[in-house]
Amino acid sequence: MSATPADHQPVAIQTDAAPAPVGPYNQAVAAGGLLWCSGQIALDPATGLLVGGGDVEAETRQVLTNLQAVLAAAGVGPDRVVRTTVFLADLADFALVNGLYAEVFGAGTSPARACVQVAALPKGARVEIDAVAVLASAH
Repeated sequence: MSATPADHQPVAIQTDAAPAPVGPYNQAVAAGGLLWCSGQIALDPATGLLVGGGDVEAETRQVLTNLQAVLAAAGVGPDRVVRTTVFLADLADFALVNGLYAEVFGAGTSPARACVQVAALPKGARVEIDAVAVLASAH
């Protein structure tokens, strides 16, 4: 990433370690000292195919791996995430997804979060997570 936190010009973040966008958006955008991460679903970055075959645990693990790859491409880790939104195709999956989410975001100051059930997710995914992280050293 070439931008500094003081830059006000948005900078696109891209990594081959996460799925390529399937539309006119970026994996993340750094702007105003924050990193705005697009929602990640359980796509395999190498094939672009949905992993898990409907297994929510496998999907959630891939989603979190993809999200961490985008964060890493911007030079930050999960500890810098201040806000997430979790989208579930079925709220009955909440406990399972929440446990896996806690493995990544449960230490230190956990991010603020919303979790909602949606009618459908892209490519038939069961889980999607987006995030906002702090790039600047000051909170």
